[in-house]
Amino acid sequence: MSIEKLQPFLAPSYENFPKGRTIGVVVLRTTQSETIFRTEGTGEPMCSEYVQAGVQNTESISRLVMTKRKQVAPERRKGREFLRSHELLYTAPKSDSICALNTNAPCEMCIDCFLYGFAAGGEGAQKSRVWTEDAFSVLPSTELIGDRTINAIFETGTMRDEKGNASTALNTSEYIKPGVHFLDIVTLKDVTADELRYALGNILLTSRYGAVSSRVGRMENQILGIFGGIAELPSSLELVQGVYDKLAADGKALEHPFKTEPLIAAAKSVIATWTNKRGISMQLSADELDALIADVDRNWSLNEQETFLKRLDRSYASLRKVKSEGKKKGRDQQQEE
Repeated sequence: MSIEKLQPFLAPSYENFPKGRTIGVVVLRTTQSETIFRTEGTGEPMCSEYVQAGVQNTESISRLVMTKRKQVAPERRKGREFLRSHELLYTAPKSDSICALNTNAPCEMCIDCFLYGFAAGGEGAQKSRVWTEDAFSVLPSTELIGDRTINAIFETGTMRDEKGNASTALNTSEYIKPGVHFLDIVTLKDVTADELRYALGNILLTSRYGAVSSRVGRMENQILGIFGGIAELPSSLELVQGVYDKLAADGKALEHPFKTEPLIAAAKSVIATWTNKRGISMQLSADELDALIADVDRNWSLNEQETFLKRLDRSYASLRKVKSEGKKKGRDQQQEE
């Protein structure tokens, strides 16, 4: 039912040209273990920015930042795991190898390429229809960062080898504590119903983010609201600032660890006013949102996953045919010349 309510803002099929149909998704990301978000190498501080604390509260505070690249890259990789398992990644014309990220040789034909876009391909580029932005922590970064000293001892169980040389594998690194909340806005442009299910599934199924994610970086994603309209929602920063004002006005102590339930209540209270803003037409109710999440879970389930992904893959079939015919025509012209 909730998918039907979003129909005015969903594309009936993939189209090359945008038509102003926008789905806005409000996501709460909560760290479940130590996590590392930084843009430089080992030893660099966590990503943070000084911003205004609230909309009403004009005090400047430092907030942790989960950059857009830290969000979308692991979510794309999660979706591609399933595309690979069902053999839905195609051979890249430029490299003659299976489509892969960060190789400058996308296949330009798989679900991931059509939805998340590509550049530096063999014959052009596809603009992403999944727009992300930096997510900010609700509390100041000074509350949320700890230091961890790591070392690597020799097999003797000490920091010195058999010759008495001291180990250089000693380092102190910052980390983000478990239980830190980031509020985030994801915008989907001119997506079909199945593309919406695919993008939401990637968000809900991805559980590891940031550096050394095989050891740390566990995170839970919750979708707090879904909107339809002709314009983007307010930014992640505006959302965080509105929630900060709300929590401060309620007299709650703003210190880590902060309980998730009152934060969710404050966030839902803030976003409930957004349908009055320009270009935002409707918000799914709580029951409709639950129904949509259940719909996504059902399509991603083991029983229906293959059917769902192959149905979405077939929706691009006519575009692949046009592309392959264009390539054949180009080769024929070159041979004639």
